[in-house]
Amino acid sequence: MRPLKRAVMQPRRLHESKDRHDYPGGWLFRRMTATPSNIVLIGMPGSGKSTVGVILAKMTSRDFVDTDVLIQTSHRRTLQDIVDQDGYAALRKIEEQILLGLDVHNHVIATGGSAIYSDASMTYLKTCGILIFLDVDMLALQSRVADFGKRGLAKPADQSFAELFQERVPLYRKYADIRIECAGLSQEGVCMKIMEKTGSQPRFPTIP
Repeated sequence: MRPLKRAVMQPRRLHESKDRHDYPGGWLFRRMTATPSNIVLIGMPGSGKSTVGVILAKMTSRDFVDTDVLIQTSHRRTLQDIVDQDGYAALRKIEEQILLGLDVHNHVIATGGSAIYSDASMTYLKTCGILIFLDVDMLALQSRVADFGKRGLAKPADQSFAELFQERVPLYRKYADIRIECAGLSQEGVCMKIMEKTGSQPRFPTIP
């Protein structure tokens, strides 16, 4: 099986004029007319986006990218450090820039939990992929992650996890093309559900 490749990130200038790109051959025109080839995972912290993403990428012979990792490597800081030093709003802005700069095809993309706060990012990702909401109940999330205070969550310091859950779930549902109920499923089981819903077929390496 071929190794996973790193994503190519080419940030776009959000203020660039429409007529520079909305013509045949322009990058925005190509995006809007391309067949979606990416599988984009959205969901709460602890929902398994990164772990499921790696497995799914292998099962479907796609490459994998984790946008939280892109944030940390591009800024050489942890998510928690960005929140502590610059505030949660700064992290959300950085995340939006990273998402709008993604230029990948045939990838599984694991997004950060706060990606859904950017309508521009969700709209952009939909032009080149299918958005999958990994729906995990709050008790399961809390059992999976021991200390949310060190996860670099893009939220106000006084907002509880329960409040964050209630705030975000409607947004995941709003933007998702497909919702996967993860209760009772293994990580491989979640992948199989995604493949079933998206019509993806398992691909295995050819044995010489």
